[in-house]
Amino acid sequence: MTGCTDITSSTAGSKDGLVFVACGLESGPPGHENPGRRAVVINGTRVRTVDIHAHCAVPAALALMGQKLAGPGLRPDLDMATAVGLRLKNMDEQGIDFEALSINPNWYGVADRDLAEQIIQLQNQALAEACAKNPDRFVAFASVALQFPDLAAAQLEAGVKTYGLRGVAIGGNVAGDEIADSKFDPFWAKVEQLGVLAFIHPQSDGAPAQLASRFTGNGYLANVIGNPLETTIALSHLIFEGTLDRFPGLKICAAHAGGFLPSYAGRFDRGGPVRPDLCPGGTHGPIRKSPSEYLRQLYYDTMVFRPEGVRHLVAEVGAGQLMVGTDYPYPWTTTAIDLILETPDLSDADKVAILGGTAAGLLGISV
Repeated sequence: MTGCTDITSSTAGSKDGLVFVACGLESGPPGHENPGRRAVVINGTRVRTVDIHAHCAVPAALALMGQKLAGPGLRPDLDMATAVGLRLKNMDEQGIDFEALSINPNWYGVADRDLAEQIIQLQNQALAEACAKNPDRFVAFASVALQFPDLAAAQLEAGVKTYGLRGVAIGGNVAGDEIADSKFDPFWAKVEQLGVLAFIHPQSDGAPAQLASRFTGNGYLANVIGNPLETTIALSHLIFEGTLDRFPGLKICAAHAGGFLPSYAGRFDRGGPVRPDLCPGGTHGPIRKSPSEYLRQLYYDTMVFRPEGVRHLVAEVGAGQLMVGTDYPYPWTTTAIDLILETPDLSDADKVAILGGTAAGLLGISV
């Protein structure tokens, strides 16, 4: 199966849904690509590629929160009702065959449960419709109202079983609460039960408050440092608070290459033995393995920008844990495919896995 379940609704084709316009870029089977669509070939074989990190938005859901598409954060090209042609054109030029669509959760501060339900229903329905319109180009992660853990579990199940979505996208924190907090265990239990991928993306407000003022000034530090830092913190708590032990079957992909955690695996392994008083419960704290062992069961996108960064990730976690990520439509990288092709010492099998094979297996895409 290559796309989401085909469903119909009253919002299909409206300006509020995540719908498509005709663009003349519909794809064909391998070997019959349209002109202008880059075909990625490794050792003479056409490789299907999957972008695990691609954003979009639903205007109707934003409206319920008093927001609209504008500015650098909510770019107009997130709206696939008006900008899908541009999206497909960019995908074709970059050599991206599939995007795994996700909506960055900006609704965790919604305290009204009924409103949160409306927001998520609109988004998941729109995501399913988008995939049904172009099943050979898009799959999607479900949205959930994680501030209500029991509701989030139900929304995920509906997203997967009713709407045909392939996993779930969540933030690295929930209005300041760590996603490793035990109150979120009902949600993690559902993720594990369904066997789907959870894609974790940092929230703009996720950096520790005491550091926020230090991100001012030049350098775009709130993003360049703040986003990877939040991912680092979120994953660290999932490890050290035992979430990965309580739910060993979880499949988790961390955006932005897991933040700084893969580069500090050795320091994390030493933390428990050096300060056992701060890591009660065992040599490495209340966990069953050394921290670095958990890193090798997580997945990561490849947003490290340089071949040396990819090489290091492979050395720390293994090529089979990496997937291409572009952060579309934000202009972080337009050369995600070339980054993998140009990384030395990767075998052809490694490249095929990173470019799309691993993501296809996790998301149920036939390539």
